Amino acid sequence: MDLRKVKKLIELLEESNLSELEIKEGEEVVRLSRFPTGAVAPQMVAAPAPMMAAPVAAPAAAATPATTEPGLPPGTVVRSPMVGTFYAASSPGAEPFVKVGQQVKVGDPLGVIEAMKMFNQIEAEVAGTVLAIAAENGQAVEFDEPLFVIG
Repeated sequence: MDLRKVKKLIELLEESNLSELEIKEGEEVVRLSRFPTGAVAPQMVAAPAPMMAAPVAAPAAAATPATTEPGLPPGTVVRSPMVGTFYAASSPGAEPFVKVGQQVKVGDPLGVIEAMKMFNQIEAEVAGTVLAIAAENGQAVEFDEPLFVIG
């Protein structure tokens, strides 16, 4: 893979909301990550370079201010921004991003949603304590479905 292709991939990563990108061409593999070595990051797989289109930014997870959702404690509800599969951790066997009772800051990762072989990180839009996790690991989620409650 030549240097121009690698530079173009870096530009695509910087312009998107992706945290990691891995491209395989034959026996060559290029993996780009925004995380420092050893940091927890969701695994991502992209289509081969010739078929890859510029990534589209996923909409941010919607946070509903101080509402009550049936069966959930009162607080800010973080909802799914897309249809996909919810994962609480970056990989099977890894620690979940958050647990009930954990303090989070704005921008902290809460989980990931896999949609069309792309992993989209769900981040906290408010600071506070995780009061509830409404989605189960590996569960299919719908658009606007409650995922977390932060209080």
